[in-house]
Amino acid sequence: MYFAALLARTDHGWEASDTELDNVETLTDLADLARDHSVDDDTVLALIEQEDSWFAIVRVDGEDDPRVYVSDAAAASRSSYGAMLVDELTGRDEDDGELDSLDLDGTEDGEPEAAEDDADGDADGPVRHGPLGDDALIADLGVSGKELQALDGDALSTIADVLGCTDVLEAVR
Repeated sequence: MYFAALLARTDHGWEASDTELDNVETLTDLADLARDHSVDDDTVLALIEQEDSWFAIVRVDGEDDPRVYVSDAAAASRSSYGAMLVDELTGRDEDDGELDSLDLDGTEDGEPEAAEDDADGDADGPVRHGPLGDDALIADLGVSGKELQALDGDALSTIADVLGCTDVLEAVR
């Protein structure tokens, strides 16, 4: 069971709205959805949670690129919305269709491919357990990276407490 909400910062505090992610297939779709709820291009936080398994925060500030944090990449990668975010963060979403079938890296003459080291796993390997992404994305709002990484259980309520919008978030829960 998922819970997803958008928290939009306004001059009068935070406004929350329950949101359906049915039409969200990419991080760009999620960022566009967040921007649609923005007031004067101010900060919008997309909060996604799957029971107590994992949570994610996507921060959108105006037209800037979205910033993403996922609490447990391995757990999130086993669900559709979490997998979308993990794929974005690990580069697994860079599927170029027909170009993938072409050998454009200079190995077409039988040269061995160089191994790439990637702390998050390669594009075909398993995703590591633990947090992934920008753990400082809400540090300026009162939750440091260290505090964010330490959250478990009902993390979104804890975040809402720090932001001062618990009642607003609980109203859409």
